[in-house]
Amino acid sequence: MKTTFIPAVAGLALMAGIGIAAADEVIVTPEQQTVVKEYVHRHPVASVNVLGLELGIGSTVPDTVELQTVPDVQYRYAIVNDHTVLIDPSTRRVVEVIQ
Repeated sequence: MKTTFIPAVAGLALMAGIGIAAADEVIVTPEQQTVVKEYVHRHPVASVNVLGLELGIGSTVPDTVELQTVPDVQYRYAIVNDHTVLIDPSTRRVVEVIQ
């Protein structure tokens, strides 16, 4: 009984972890991207170069990067290494790299 119970619990824990990871996925709609692109174009800020930062979804930007606000968008943005990125202000993690 114990030998089948342990793998079953491990399997459930693994599946629960996958469910939690999927729930953390952030979806930025094309409309939100357009709003951010237009706002950034009208309110330009200087790019901040962060050496050694591999910029991508899930990357954490350091506290030295000043986050900018876009009206009616829950995320903040910054221009990092010449790329516009949306950042979750509570975690400072990149949620979208806008091309």
